[in-house]
Amino acid sequence: MTKRKLRPVMFVGTCSDAGKSVLNTAFCRIFRQDGYCPAPFKAQNMSLNSYSTPAGGEIGRAQAVQAEACGIAPHTDMNPVLLKPSTDQTSQVVLNGKPVGDMSAREYFRSGNKRQLFAEAVQAFRRLSAQYNPIVLEGAGSISELNLRDRDITNMRMAKEADAATYLVADIDRGGVFASVYGSVMLLPEEERRLLKGIIINKFRGDVSLFDEGKDIMQRLTGVPVVGVIPYFRDIRVEEEDSVSLETKAATACAGAVNVAVVRLPRMSNFTDFNALEHDGRFHVYYTDEPTEIAKADVVILPGTKNTIADLQVIYERGTAAAVLDAYRRGGKVVGICGGYQMMGRRILDPDRVEGERTAIDGLGLLPLVTEMREAKVVCQSRFRFRDSSADCCGYQIHMGETTPDKSGWQSLNTLPDGAAEGYWRDARCWGTYMHGILDNPVVLDYLAEGLTAAAVTGFDYFAFKERQYDLLADHVRGAVDLEYIYSTLYI
Repeated sequence: MTKRKLRPVMFVGTCSDAGKSVLNTAFCRIFRQDGYCPAPFKAQNMSLNSYSTPAGGEIGRAQAVQAEACGIAPHTDMNPVLLKPSTDQTSQVVLNGKPVGDMSAREYFRSGNKRQLFAEAVQAFRRLSAQYNPIVLEGAGSISELNLRDRDITNMRMAKEADAATYLVADIDRGGVFASVYGSVMLLPEEERRLLKGIIINKFRGDVSLFDEGKDIMQRLTGVPVVGVIPYFRDIRVEEEDSVSLETKAATACAGAVNVAVVRLPRMSNFTDFNALEHDGRFHVYYTDEPTEIAKADVVILPGTKNTIADLQVIYERGTAAAVLDAYRRGGKVVGICGGYQMMGRRILDPDRVEGERTAIDGLGLLPLVTEMREAKVVCQSRFRFRDSSADCCGYQIHMGETTPDKSGWQSLNTLPDGAAEGYWRDARCWGTYMHGILDNPVVLDYLAEGLTAAAVTGFDYFAFKERQYDLLADHVRGAVDLEYIYSTLYI
């Protein structure tokens, strides 16, 4: 039976990290459970956590997660503009899945390109809207940044263009929720304020009935009803895109566990590579650049980065690099993924200054490889066989640079369907790969645990685990919002 067409719905925030992405994910799954065919959309995203679509385009990881909750393949139309910070002042601009150059914040916000970018975003939204029902839009940061209003293509301007039923999400856990909600609403022009259909209070700790009076006060102040109070949760695991979430993760080793230290790089990207590892009970994962903490690790992982040369220079200066080398000498395992894989080689060259002014740097020398940065960007999803396993594994690649051995021979880590080699295996304690998501595959986790624990092989299925989490999240949000009212605002 064909479901009736629904109006788009949009979740915007009073601030960054209010929980918009998680709520978007929840409603993507709720609509799917209710028989609709939803799709996510975010006009512009800024993140170092990105993902490859099946067609080889690049989008923000959050939209890929939301597409997964919808049960559909990710597409570049879901996030037409992606900004990937490469320095404190500049970002790579990815338009419709392809990089179009680097811009400083001043260039990006001051130049006349926002009109073109907004037009591209609207076209992407229209294409999605013709295929899916409903479109679940996500805002960015705060809706009331007055100095950016005329250049904001992600929040209320997009809500107005899409004629979306818009819900304001506020994080009560950080305090000041009345001021943040009232200010966010009242700073909007009247035409934008009329788009707001409700307020959702997120991350509430304790008895939600204690906020009943607060809901009434908030509606009287703003004229907008509070349609949900979402209890704070710790037992539902949905991938987070915002690097703020790294602040809540462990930063030290744990006695009696198989300790996995992920080297915390200044421009660390795709930290969702380690979510499956965190959920496997055999490992304790922590994020650090402290040499003393790295010394406690059984496994050290060098993760991806948006600027390999600059971040390698930083870990040399901090003594982190020496601690990684010492970990291998002492019998620990060292693994590199993407930029971390490049760091493990003998030399990194950047003759065309793709990443910055520095044109060369010595690598850690753990693998006999040389990487040369190139303007062309590799973005693809990949299937592969890991080492000698017959298991069908999957991952994705997003990198700039070509890595080759500086001596004859290539000890392949992975084998692609066409027989091509990917990654480099020095020994069971030292290997690297361009393959993001490699640790999502059970055979790889088992290989990583080998020799470090007597615990039985778990056969942990991260893909099935994620499906359960989407359902748990949907149930959690269903029970906390007035879903009947929300649907009433979507009927055309």
